[in-house]
Amino acid sequence: MGLWTKLLKKQGSQYSDVDKVALTAVQEITGYHFRNLDLLLLALTHRSFYKPTDKQHARESNERLEYLGDSVLGLVVADLLYKDHPDLREGRLTKMKAMLVNEITLASIGKKYKLNEQLRISPEEDKLGGRLRASIISDAVESIIGAIYLDGGLPAAFDVITRLIYANKQEILSDKSQKNHKGELLELMQSRGEGMPYYEVESETGPDHDKQFTVLVTVNSNKIGSGSGHTKKEAEQKAAAMALELVRSQGKSS
Repeated sequence: MGLWTKLLKKQGSQYSDVDKVALTAVQEITGYHFRNLDLLLLALTHRSFYKPTDKQHARESNERLEYLGDSVLGLVVADLLYKDHPDLREGRLTKMKAMLVNEITLASIGKKYKLNEQLRISPEEDKLGGRLRASIISDAVESIIGAIYLDGGLPAAFDVITRLIYANKQEILSDKSQKNHKGELLELMQSRGEGMPYYEVESETGPDHDKQFTVLVTVNSNKIGSGSGHTKKEAEQKAAAMALELVRSQGKSS
């Protein structure tokens, strides 16, 4: 019997056998032992897991933890980059951070360590490929980070983020296929001494399992791009790509 299995057994038998397997696996992957396993179980629970009519569990998904984990992840990565690269300016640091914490990176990390295999999602969502969907995996990774932060504080989250994500920094930053349009747009605007790009959701359509977001990006209140996608992050990247094309074309014609 493994270490995590023994620890889990000591905490009671209120979890199903399937959940016990998932809880054990994620603790082994992260190397972090939870005091409150309910937090970890919540982090693994996609909103599709419970039926909309099940009012008792209506809010028992990982969305709030994902919100928290996103902020914790950003703080830790910013801290590590700031200390490791004292020679780099803000624009370059911002671009590096964006590549290390974006949806593509987190989904890749989730698949690499097989965290996506431990998620609690509905059979319908599973059949639609939800367990392999980048947005669901990346949100789950952030949710797990949020749960670790709540359970063990910033030092625990710092340790896990460093080992699972930041340790892969060179590989992530050298990935030519990962274009970070938001980071490029920010860097371009800063180099020109213009304002910060601002992203705003213009519309949100479709059912929960197949949302479509349209995002506008503005600089100094001027619209410079728009984009649509199944997640806000995807829509923002597409809006930034359009803005980059527009700004660069204007620069060539001037």
